[in-house]
Formats: sequence, structure tokens, C-alpha cells
Amino acid sequence: MGEALAAEARNKGAHCMLGPTVCIHRHPLGGRNFESFSEDPYLTGKLSSQVIQGLQSMGISATIKHFVANEQETQRTTVDETISERALREIYLRPFEIAVKEANSWAIMTAYNLVNGTHCDSHSWLLQDVLRGKDNWAWSGLIMSDWGGTNSISNALNAGLDLEMPGPPRIRKLDKVLDAVKQGTISEITIDDRAGEVLRWVLKLKKLEEAVDLGAFAGSGDKPEHRALIRDAGAKGMVLLKNESNILPLQKRSVQGKRIALIGFAKDAMAHGGGSASVNAYYKVTPWEGMQAALGDSVEFTYAKGAHRERLLPPIKKEDTCGSVVGLDGQPGFTRLLYEDGQSNPCSSLHGHPTSAYSPLGSNETFWKSLVIVGDFTPVETGTHYISCSGLGPTTLAVNDGVVFEQKGNCDDPMGSLFLAAPEEEIKYDFVAGKTYRISIRSNPPVNIGLEILEGRSGVRVGFSLGSVHDADLQNEAVRVAQDADIAIVFTGHDPQWETEGRDQDSFNLPRNQNELVSAVAATNKNTIVVNSTGVAISMPWLDQVKGVVQAWFSGQECGNAIADVLTGATNPEGRLPVTFPKHIEDSPAHGNFPGGYVNGQLKVNYAEGVFVGYRHFDRVDPEKINFPFGFGLSYTDFEYSPMKISQDAVIPDSYTVDVHVSNTGHVFGGTLIQIYVGTSTARPEHPVKTLAAFAKTRLNPKEAQTVQLRVNARDFAYFDEEKSKWVVDEGEYSFTLGSSSAVAIQVQSVYIKAVTYAP
Repeated sequence: MGEALAAEARNKGAHCMLGPTVCIHRHPLGGRNFESFSEDPYLTGKLSSQVIQGLQSMGISATIKHFVANEQETQRTTVDETISERALREIYLRPFEIAVKEANSWAIMTAYNLVNGTHCDSHSWLLQDVLRGKDNWAWSGLIMSDWGGTNSISNALNAGLDLEMPGPPRIRKLDKVLDAVKQGTISEITIDDRAGEVLRWVLKLKKLEEAVDLGAFAGSGDKPEHRALIRDAGAKGMVLLKNESNILPLQKRSVQGKRIALIGFAKDAMAHGGGSASVNAYYKVTPWEGMQAALGDSVEFTYAKGAHRERLLPPIKKEDTCGSVVGLDGQPGFTRLLYEDGQSNPCSSLHGHPTSAYSPLGSNETFWKSLVIVGDFTPVETGTHYISCSGLGPTTLAVNDGVVFEQKGNCDDPMGSLFLAAPEEEIKYDFVAGKTYRISIRSNPPVNIGLEILEGRSGVRVGFSLGSVHDADLQNEAVRVAQDADIAIVFTGHDPQWETEGRDQDSFNLPRNQNELVSAVAATNKNTIVVNSTGVAISMPWLDQVKGVVQAWFSGQECGNAIADVLTGATNPEGRLPVTFPKHIEDSPAHGNFPGGYVNGQLKVNYAEGVFVGYRHFDRVDPEKINFPFGFGLSYTDFEYSPMKISQDAVIPDSYTVDVHVSNTGHVFGGTLIQIYVGTSTARPEHPVKTLAAFAKTRLNPKEAQTVQLRVNARDFAYFDEEKSKWVVDEGEYSFTLGSSSAVAIQVQSVYIKAVTYAP
């Protein structure tokens, strides 16, 4: 995967990838969880290490991020997180440590948030002591800020932040840096050190570029081998959560001549989440298209949308089904005008603006200017329709010169607004079909908005929906379609409006009554299957009502084909859950401490759960509190395991070899994940029951067997002793568990281990 990403970067002339993200899934409502790997730091570190090695093997710099503890989007630029050193070392820093030591990421991006009272970009302990310290990780490379995440001049430079992003600098302006040098708050040596890191990084990438045959990357990046990789990885990574009565796979011979209802997001390609991870794919395949290609000549497919999915009303477009719009020039589209402060005549005019929205990202044209978007709109239907509006700064919306909306101050959620996720009030307005209405939107630049990257930048959006669309009864239509089908597949999930950078999840429940949709369909069709596309765990109140559940994640541009491959058995799913799926949000370990509370106007959050994150917490509570444990996943085949053999390494005394003999006893090819957990044989309340210490994937044909060897290092199940400032393994009996998940042990063997300590 890393090599494929590097090839695409080369194709686009890029030298650096801004990833991978290795922040922990601390809470299911984390807005950017979908960008990261897991609730487990060992798994996260090992997976990200492989991505980094693949990228950098082809001369593309990785930028591992966000250093550190960027586990929430709520007030992410100012939230202050109280985290113990033990929790930092064992949970939040650990993925970075593994990736830095194994893969040597050439760049690291700091997080927006504060840790224990200090912004990460200015945090000397994190950047100088832990990351670059000779007694710690001794890493050498470039440290850059997140976008707009530089919060000081002297403090950040002295702490080790090499590069402010994006450029040109907003904080490190030349005159201010020179003043700091003159005042003695920064030394010339520090400036040389920071500039030196930037130059070494740039020169390294330039030298690597010169060593590469760039002709090999000419032409389109849409390569057949990348299409195949995306499809294969997407399918194999899906997790089969439930398969009652072996309702899956839907093979041609078993569904021939039947009617299958595809409901919900069947005609939407749930390829990715929102925000900066929302890329422009070459194409996107929907489940409807994938299923048609797989079974279209064998079955009859029917469709129903089932539920509304819009978080915000969509903007009016130049070409739109709700009506037509022309600008002041009489041509399709809006007219966009910009005004200098206090001026009545525009300093800039642009006709043909495509929508009733404007984002200031990527341009300085609205900087300290008032923005006006105006157009004459003619609706296609008579009725009471819906309008919504929000601006970064003070904003008004007028229809035929009558103000229908006024926002007197800045947007309450600028980060959410930036990623089209800030709430907007819906306004009802009576329209007549064929009649023209002048829509006029004015938004002034925000002042003291609290986000440097948006200060003084005007931006606005207006949404619109016909009443007939907004108020349509989609659920009953879906029930009727399901009633007439032999099998009903409900496609649920979060599109980029709902799971996005800039805003944490609103709820553990699927949005817009999707849970109610599943229950209604299942009540009328006994053969209901749910395919869920989210990057996070969700509630599943309907779990006992359906026969099959597939967690499809966000599987890229081939998502529709990948889903069809799993549903039809063309690919045997071999994914395992990298996170726990609790039944209720209240059972999550961070519940009550996410996203925190305000103290003197600043959001503060206490990581009170300490090291008991994810399965480390659920191992200590009633197993009935979870729907599916970490590491869980079903297959279309069966595997058996002979007794594992554990031996101590003759050369490395604190390393152990685990041999596991695996047999595919089923009838189809498939893969299984061997999971080894280690913990003290006698439970200790201050420590997790066990932690993941090794894993390996093996793929076998029917009746084939293989012995898989895994290495378990004591360092990977050590705990951090704050008083000693060392990693510690206490002497005693330890249980090595071969698990089908964190909750189910296949085998357990005891090993006596002598005490050992490690430097931080």
C-alpha cells in the first residue's frame, strides 16, 4: 500500500505524503478516527511502520501525525489534555515510537492540541526530550506544524518545530523572528538548527528524485494494478460480523432468479471520510454498480433510498434539479462580488460562480474583503421549501431584498464550518414555480474567530431543498421494496458530511434514522443483511433482527466492487476489528471525559481512563457490554489450531518464539489472523489483563496447513514505571494467549519470565 501511494505521489510530482495518521481511537465519536488505524498502539505502530517503509523505499517522505494525542476534533486547536506520562508512553506515544524506530519516518507533524498545558508545537519535552533526546528515541528529521498549528515564535523554535505550515508563514514572519533574535529569546544557533533540518530534508528528497526514473511515472496515475490493489485490499479488510444460517455468500447458484432489494447507500460510493482526507478519486464504484456487475444476469435488483442522509441542505448549483439560477450577466450560475472595507463598488466581479457557497481555502482573494454571492433563482415546484445559511463572519441572506436570515457574529464552529459540518438553521419560505427570486448573500470577514488560518477570510454557504424532497417518506417506500424481495441488503454508514475532520460524531447512532430503517426492513424481510460503511464503531440496536452484517469501512474508489466481492464470495473476508464495538456509548472507557468541559473559557479534558483504552478496558468489565470485541471477524471457511509451542530465544533472552500450526478445515480459500496476547497470569488492577504482543496473517487453501512463527518481545508487553522512568517487565508467570479476538482465547500457555527493564 505504501509503495502504491508513493507511485501516485511521484505521478503527481509530490515529494511528501502528509501521513500516516497514528492517533488512537480513544472514543468512538472521534471525528478523525477513520484516518487512523486502531485503539491498540502496538497494532497502530506496526501497520503505520509498513506504510512508511513502502513510501520511503521510493523516495517519498512520510509525515507521521499528529504528534501527539489528537484524539478529538472538538476545539482541537485549543483543547488542553491532562494525560499521565504512563498513558502517554504506553498508549499515545507508542505508535510513533514503533514507527520512528522501525521505519524512521523522515518527517513528523505536530498536533493542534495542548498536552498538560503546552501546545504540541511548543512542547520541549515531547519534541526535544522524547522525540530527539539521546536517552529516548534519538530521532533525526523534520518537524512541521499542522496547518495553522503554529502557536508561538520563540517557544516553538526553541522546542524544535522546524517548519510552520502552510506557507507563507502567518506566525513566523521575518521581522518578528528577527525581533525575537535581537531580544535574545531565540539564539542564532537555534535558527541554524531549524533551518538546517529543513534544508537537509529538502536536499534528501531532491537527491532521491534525481535517482528515480521519472519517466516510469508518466501518464495517468490510474493504473490497472492500483485498481486491483484497492479492490483486493478493500474486500479483504472488510469484517464479517454476523452470518446467521450462512446467509452469505450470495453465490449465483443460490440466488438465481431471486429478487434482491438494495436499500440505503446502495447508489452512493462510501469511499472515504471528509476533510483533508477527502481526495478526488479517479472514479468511484457504488454497491449498486458492483452488485449489478457480479449478479445482474442472475437476479432482479430493486432499489429504495430508505432514509434522508444530508447533514446540511445542499447548495444551489448552476445546473440543479431544484431549479435554475442566473447571475447578474444573465448567464447560468451566480455572480461573486468582493468589496473592500467601506466601499460601495466591488473590487472584484466574477460571473458563473457554480454554487451558492464559497470556501476561502486555497485562495487569498477574500482576505479582509466582504463577499457577496447573488443570483436570480427560479424553482421548478410551487411549495414551502427549505433554506439554510451560515458564514464564517457576520452574514445576511436576502430573498427579493427581504432579509430571511442574519448571523450577527462569527460562526460558532469555525472548524466544523470549514469542513461543511457546522449546524445550520433551516428556514421555510414559500416559492412559486416559474417565478424568479433574487437570492443575495453577504458575508463579512471574521474578526477574532479563534482560528488563525481563517482570520479575515470571508466564506459562506446557502443550502436549499424542495419541500417535496425534504419531507419525502423514504422509509415506508423502502419497506414496500423489501417486502417484495427475497433478500434485502441495507447499506448504512457515514458519508463525508457525517464523519469528517473538523467535527466529532454527533451520536453513536447512525444519522438520519438509519437504525429505524434497518429495523423496519428487517421486520418485513427475514433475510436482511446490513453492510455498514463507517470508520468507527456504531450502535447496532437492530443486531438481533438481521441475519448478516458486514463492516465495510471506507474502502476507496473500488468500494462497490469490493463489497460485491465479499457479498458474493468472490473474496473471503479476512478482516478483524481493530476497535471494540460496544453496545452503548456509556460503556466506552473515555465516556464522561470526552470531549471534556470548559474551565475559564478553555476546553479541558482529563484522560482519566489512563492506559485502559479499548479492549484494555473491556477486559475488566462484563463482556455483555460489547457487541463485538477487538480482533473479531468471521470467515466463509474454518480454521483449526494445534497446540502452540513457545521457546525463549537463545541469543535474545527477553524474546520468545511462538509457533502456531494452522489448518484450513473448510471448503474455500481463506485467511486468518493469528493474535498473540500477553499478560500476567495473576491479574493486577493497575495493569491491563493482557496486551497484543504479536500478530500474523496466513492464507490457506482448503485442507492446507502451515506452521506460522511469531516473535514476541518482552518490551512489547512491558509497562512504563514513572518513578523509575523506565519500561519494566516484572518477574513472574505470564499467560501467552492465542485468541480469535481479545475476548476469546483459543489456547493459553504460561511462561515464567525474569525481570527486565528498558530505557525510555
